[in-house]
Amino acid sequence: MSVRERLPGGSVLPAGRAEQALLVGGLCILVAAVFLLTPLSATIPGALYVFFEVGILFVIYGLLVLGLDLQYGHTGLVNFGHVVFFAVGAYAVAMLSAEGSFEGVALGYPWMFALVVGVVAAAVLGAVVGATSLRLRDDFLAIVTLATAEIFHTLFVNFRGVFGGNVGILGVPQPVADLAADSDTSLVATLLLFGGVTALTLGMLTRLTDAPYGRVLRAIRADELVTRSVGKSTFRYKMQAFVYGAALAGFAGGLFALYNGAVAPGFFTIQVTVTVWIGMLLGGASNHRAVLAGLAIIMGLRLVSRFALDVSPVAADAFASVRLIVVGLILVLVIRYRPAGIWGDERELGVES
Repeated sequence: MSVRERLPGGSVLPAGRAEQALLVGGLCILVAAVFLLTPLSATIPGALYVFFEVGILFVIYGLLVLGLDLQYGHTGLVNFGHVVFFAVGAYAVAMLSAEGSFEGVALGYPWMFALVVGVVAAAVLGAVVGATSLRLRDDFLAIVTLATAEIFHTLFVNFRGVFGGNVGILGVPQPVADLAADSDTSLVATLLLFGGVTALTLGMLTRLTDAPYGRVLRAIRADELVTRSVGKSTFRYKMQAFVYGAALAGFAGGLFALYNGAVAPGFFTIQVTVTVWIGMLLGGASNHRAVLAGLAIIMGLRLVSRFALDVSPVAADAFASVRLIVVGLILVLVIRYRPAGIWGDERELGVES
């Protein structure tokens, strides 16, 4: 196998990056299994707990941003309702696997079955939204996906007998915590396991988008009319990309529910979509590793701001607004001076700085 490979657009990148991600993912999962299936335990200093908690949220959101990058970065589909697929996956897992929830449906099925159903439910919703919306212009697609997210959020809040209302659904099983010896080991194993899953996903998506299939997606993003004129079924490719991204978001939602032990509407607000969009644009759309790096920057800023709040002279509510302003300014500066993102390829995306 050659050491280097040439990609569309003339860029040359090291070969084997997909294999590297798959290897890292497999090793992380193996180490997590060692912590969960042996007497080995871990101890986390109290000051580092927040880093592990944010790290777990980062790798879960990593699945979201990878799915969104497949939809927008590679295919040009503007999805402003990505959180709805995340929420549907989480609620499906919670409703099927929870036991003894104070509110909502709790059927008590095995969590593995519930996770599969959660992914399928998100994919089916993606297929329904895609079938009815992907022939629309980008701005209409953005409005439809945003409206879908708001509709489902309203359903989750108001149908208390099914979704638990604002309380949500409690009693969701936590398989990693049940296997771990203690809470510290549970956090370490969860970060390794979910991080391994995200790395495996990165490797598989890299293989997919570096293949001829990915070149068709990028051709659709660049000029759908020309792509259709050479005999490609652009609608079919767009549907596939949209459903793949929705399924990934549903998978992320299922993992979130199994980690958190509960779901509620407050976990699935528009802020989730905004976070992954900012991370993708900041890092550079159409580059899987770059969007993960951009997401890491955004979540790192949030982590740093937690410590800054302790020494800030302003109240917590005002500080939250200042934090949003800072993130917004960073995004504006990046779009102004690096419209393709920090690590994005301007020629690939067809933008000018």
